Amino acid sequence: MLKTLELKNVALIDRATIEFGEGLNVLSGETGSGKSVILDALNFVLGAKADKSIIRHGEDSCFVTAAFDVTDNPTVKGILEDYSDETPDDELIISRKLTSDGKSQIRVNGEAYSASMLKGITGYLIDVHGQSDHYSLLKSSEQLKVLDKFCRKELESEFVVLKEIISALKTVDEELKRFGGSESERAIRADILKFQIDEIENADIRDGEEEELLEKRKKIQNAEKISEAFSQAKSALTEENCALDCLSGAVRAISGISSLDKRYAEFEERLKAAYSEIEDVSESIADVSDDFDFDEAEADKVESRLDLIKNLKKKYGASASQIEEFLTEAKREYEKLVNFDVEYAKFSAQKAKLIISLNSSYKKITDIRRKFSLDFCKRVTEQLKALGMKHANFEITFSEKGEVENAPYPENGNDEVEFNFSANLGEPVKPLSKIISGGEMSRFMLALKVITSGYQDISTYVFDEIDVGISGVTAEVVAKKFADISRKTQVLAISHLPVVCAMSDVPIKISKIEENGKTVTVVKNLSKSEKIYEIMRIMSGENASDIAYKHAEETVNSCDAYKSRISSQI
Repeated sequence: MLKTLELKNVALIDRATIEFGEGLNVLSGETGSGKSVILDALNFVLGAKADKSIIRHGEDSCFVTAAFDVTDNPTVKGILEDYSDETPDDELIISRKLTSDGKSQIRVNGEAYSASMLKGITGYLIDVHGQSDHYSLLKSSEQLKVLDKFCRKELESEFVVLKEIISALKTVDEELKRFGGSESERAIRADILKFQIDEIENADIRDGEEEELLEKRKKIQNAEKISEAFSQAKSALTEENCALDCLSGAVRAISGISSLDKRYAEFEERLKAAYSEIEDVSESIADVSDDFDFDEAEADKVESRLDLIKNLKKKYGASASQIEEFLTEAKREYEKLVNFDVEYAKFSAQKAKLIISLNSSYKKITDIRRKFSLDFCKRVTEQLKALGMKHANFEITFSEKGEVENAPYPENGNDEVEFNFSANLGEPVKPLSKIISGGEMSRFMLALKVITSGYQDISTYVFDEIDVGISGVTAEVVAKKFADISRKTQVLAISHLPVVCAMSDVPIKISKIEENGKTVTVVKNLSKSEKIYEIMRIMSGENASDIAYKHAEETVNSCDAYKSRISSQI
């Protein structure tokens, strides 16, 4: 659940820390006090598109931090663990900064996150519903999602099966695609593959060959320099008065005194060893010098081989091993084309079986949806009647769709649904998008949330004035519905209804004041007595009286009694 929301330089808010709690959190305040700013800030820190207009006038940046308790949210913890090697804590802290030049910085538990990474988490934390969100429910795709939430547990295992089938179908389709189109196109492809195979095999290159050739080319390019170096070294070591002659004289000189001192004897041995080593080196250099010879033909052969390897690398891979991999794959594809009839028939048979499995899975998903849709419609209708729409009727129709034979393969089943609604006695149900009013839509959304709240991993629901246009007995029912949802899931609601504010577990007042020549928004968590005064203000405006206070107090006490009663039933 959402624990705290900290704001700095957001619209009219200089600094504010809002503390939320379990149950129903209600934000109240006069029109224009800044309640929508709180919701904008929450959406911002959850990953909504950044809008520079949110930055307080005269400031160059704004900052929002949200702290969540994710103790009972294994989905979020699993995602966090995928993003980091560390085991996630029970507290999740999301912070986001926006500068006046439009740059946004996001951090989750102190680590930098991208917007897409953030949305991957927040989608399992908070579900925000406002007046504008009603319109999305008019789409068939969104209606299907709502129904799927209701029967999610029953659908999960079948969706796993469906995903495996679709994956296998895509693989088979790729294999069939490799065969090409017509017979002439396959023949052309086979000729190309045969040329490539022959070219690589005839080249017969091996790992390390290019490096050896490059080394050989370097020697050829420096042949004169190498020959001269060996010739000079050979002269220095073997000709008259060479190094060996000098060493031989040194050995003779020291050998005459080696018996006089142990150290002199060691010098003699070392000189003899040096003489032996130089003599060996001299012979080796002489052999290399005598044999050293690079003719024009050898140079041409090296260059030709290097050009061949370069050409093959350009066509088939950056190294000998990659060229070998290309060769293996080319041979595999060539064999398929040569044996087209057998291979094609094999994959076609595989696809035919998978298509049967696919449509069987689609049917199972449809059957589950149809079965649960009956109970879903019944429960929605009951909730709508409780919300003051006593003649409401709600149905879901399924469009008849033929079996799927080829891609694309719908990954969410092969269903299209339509929510149909009627608010008046004797009127037939019609598509929701064509008949429902704004006030009816608000109650319809609330009815859906009452039903689906127990079927989601979402830990917090946010309702932005969806009770607009509701009053009287219906307002009381709405307040009770909020309370019902909040016994299972934390609820944040922005409301103008006194009874909804009275039902709150955590009342929060938003107000505007003038301070140092500026208008600022102030956020305050209310005590019970302050809550009563706030409800009295909503009910009576400036006409406060003992009777108005008593009325507000009775409303709060009545709501507290209702919450105690439903809590004892859980």
